[in-house]
Amino acid sequence: MSLFKARDWWSAALGEGEEFDLGCLCVGDVDNSGTGHDKVVVGSYMGMLRIFSPNANKLSDSSPADAQLLEVQLQNAIIQVEVGKFVSCSELLHLAVLHPRKLSVYSVTGTAGNVEHGDQYQLKLVYEHNLQRTACNMTYGTFGGVTGHQSLCIQSMDGMLMFFEQDSYSFGRFLPGFLLPGPLAYNPRTDSFLTVSSARQLESYKYETLAVATDAESRQDSDFLPKTGGKRLTPDWTFVLGEQALDISVPSFSHSSSSILVLGERNLFCLRDNGQIRFMKKLEFNPSCFLPYASVKDGTTNLLLGNHNNMLLVYQDVTLKWAAQLPFVPVALRVANFPELKGVMVSLSSDGHLLSSYMGTDPSFFSTPKVDAREADYEQVDAEMKKLQKFIREATRSQDILPSPDAVEELSVKATVSSCLDTPSQALIQDMDGLPVPSVTVQVKLKASSVLLSARLSVCVQPPLAVSQDQFVLESMGVGSTKEVSFSAFLNGPYPPADLTGDIVVSYSSPTGVPRVLQSRFSLPLALVCVLSSPAKTTKFKITVDTNQPPVDLNAIFREFSAKTEDKDGNSLTFQFLSGAKVTVLASKTSQRYRIQSDSFEDMWLVVKELVQRFDQHFSKLGIKDFKKSFSGPMPLQEYFLSVDNHFQLRVGAQQYQDLLSERAIQFRAIQRRLLTRFKDKTPAPLQNLDTLLDATYNQVIALAEAAEENRALLEQAFVRLRSSTHLLVLLLSLWQGLTPDQTAILEATLLPLLQDTPQLGWEESCDAAVSHLLRSCLSRSPKDQATSLAQTGGPVLGLPQDTTRLKKHIALLCDRIGKGGRLTLASDANAQIPAQIQNLAAPGGVEPIAEVFGDGEEMDTPQEMSKYIKKKPSKKVKKVRGQKTRDGWIKR
Repeated sequence: MSLFKARDWWSAALGEGEEFDLGCLCVGDVDNSGTGHDKVVVGSYMGMLRIFSPNANKLSDSSPADAQLLEVQLQNAIIQVEVGKFVSCSELLHLAVLHPRKLSVYSVTGTAGNVEHGDQYQLKLVYEHNLQRTACNMTYGTFGGVTGHQSLCIQSMDGMLMFFEQDSYSFGRFLPGFLLPGPLAYNPRTDSFLTVSSARQLESYKYETLAVATDAESRQDSDFLPKTGGKRLTPDWTFVLGEQALDISVPSFSHSSSSILVLGERNLFCLRDNGQIRFMKKLEFNPSCFLPYASVKDGTTNLLLGNHNNMLLVYQDVTLKWAAQLPFVPVALRVANFPELKGVMVSLSSDGHLLSSYMGTDPSFFSTPKVDAREADYEQVDAEMKKLQKFIREATRSQDILPSPDAVEELSVKATVSSCLDTPSQALIQDMDGLPVPSVTVQVKLKASSVLLSARLSVCVQPPLAVSQDQFVLESMGVGSTKEVSFSAFLNGPYPPADLTGDIVVSYSSPTGVPRVLQSRFSLPLALVCVLSSPAKTTKFKITVDTNQPPVDLNAIFREFSAKTEDKDGNSLTFQFLSGAKVTVLASKTSQRYRIQSDSFEDMWLVVKELVQRFDQHFSKLGIKDFKKSFSGPMPLQEYFLSVDNHFQLRVGAQQYQDLLSERAIQFRAIQRRLLTRFKDKTPAPLQNLDTLLDATYNQVIALAEAAEENRALLEQAFVRLRSSTHLLVLLLSLWQGLTPDQTAILEATLLPLLQDTPQLGWEESCDAAVSHLLRSCLSRSPKDQATSLAQTGGPVLGLPQDTTRLKKHIALLCDRIGKGGRLTLASDANAQIPAQIQNLAAPGGVEPIAEVFGDGEEMDTPQEMSKYIKKKPSKKVKKVRGQKTRDGWIKR
């Protein structure tokens, strides 16, 4: 904030509810009085035209109406007003008013009054032009080097420059590559026009080039201009601004300081007449308008700059010379000469506050009023202090934004999943591969202990699961009130989900207006996605889980399926998923092992998860505290990599479909433009099979869109299956090495960094970056690698890789490091201490980035160390002994 304020000299409020912008203000001797004193012309978007003549002799009057010469209500909105020599055979100044569909040129005349009411002013229409296109802005000047009068150039909203020479229309030209109109200015030194295109670059067009260019009756693409007659319109030079421009000004005070000034959204540019940059000033605020004015120092440029902080800044080139405070945000600035005072700054706000001011050096300080000295009543002050402290304590107690842990819960949410399936089922898909699709009811009970406002409940489940209603509006709840809602959950896709848990989110506001969010979780039963079936004869994938307790009856573990099983001994259960895959659980009769086998690797996840969780619950009820479960390997990495490759191929296919769609869409639009050109041609020409090519391209676009949509559905399914496979791999790794829950959470966050794929960021690159970080930090073999990883900040931008070879190597190396005792932790010194001579490597600039040694380096040249952790295909010797009883007590099929 500035210490000084702009000193008010004269001000006026222009109407109520009117709007003003950059072109609504101009100054000049519009009535041709010959005194050299300027008048202020203001036009509004409501069509009101006003002319003022501020006079220092009338400042004592309270009403600004004495300075108002004329006020006229025009029929159309006023976009821009300018004063110049716009009438042929006349040296007098006239007023040009630009409307959206009309250009009017007026003469302002004054008649000396014989009575006390003073002079009378009249506005007389000289000529007008009805525009065929909606106007945006205009500029004027001596186009073509003519002298004695000035011409007008209007830019339309669709990019056409319309030239008017007094009362006649000259020609019109469309700007190439036009999208949205920008500011327009005329440079009399080079006889060229300056504008900023939608490509955010400053473009210069010579008047001679515009005059001889191809005549345009309609807007066409530059690639399809006629080959005969005229020249193609191209800019004389361009300069890339990199941002949208607010205004362009071409001051012509002296030839020594000839320059072009462009006000951007965040920068101020100054260029020479040939497009070379003179200087550029980065602004620390949002500018609103600017105005160059004459400088007393030769070779420099002075300018006034207004911003959205109600500040008026004075710059000499890039140096800030003065700053003053304004009572509003200016949208237009002018410098005028009035009687008894020259160089007055005239500013206009968007709501019609017109101010004439000058710079002053008298600071505006706020002085506190004097108070009567009196003796303090300490008892009264003490009582007031206690009262205020009581108010503060009550407000602090009732308006805590963060709830304290000791505070009573304002709302309790309890979700109960029904033990029986719904009859009839509420599923949207009633039948899937000949099996009925069940549904289960979930009841949610909410109890409020205080007043709750605008309560809403949302339900979220993992795809392909769905619910009958996912949004509930609970409105307000009183103290002690309870509400119950219920919904049904069911399978809504031809593949099993990766997780059977769901989330309930309740958002509400406390009585003091503080927003709160409460979350609760529920688990859906396994019977929702599978049924019992007969065991499969052959299976491709097998997993063995070891325990330290005697075998358990599977019917006692899965009680909801015990009534439908055919095996009364409880040694085997076969689950048939609704999507078609079968998963069999076998319990050994002589050992403490359990085998899970299936033809689908990812489908085993839900069954293995349920089996492990129910084992924990079963032995916990029996009071056995030393129950342990383990997995002896080998790790099924090859089976896991099948899911990775399938997901990656679908992502590559999605990218290819996107590229093909872009190519066909470009081709389709090009054919449309050619057809449109043929149809608009005055002399009909043969279509040359363009209509056939258009139909064929359209069919290709539709076919590609359908194929891309089908690939997207397959990609969503593949990602769910990949999540299931990853969950299963994480569980097996934790059982294999006995990882703690914290280490398992780190491993799961590393291998599953995303909950869903996006076109910008996918699972492969995210997982590879996370695994690489673990291999460089807590799982690195040497402390030097850890220090190097600390010194390297940032990295390449994540993108779709060319293949999955690198990712597979990293995952295999991760399993190898964990199998050799690597400790998963977020600390940098997980496995080794960093020597003192290497600690300086972690400082910025301590080392240069080095190649990743575990990607394609020496460590990957010896895969024998990790080959024992990767499950291999069975050899021929193993195939010969099938059908014999093994030592574990089950029969291999």
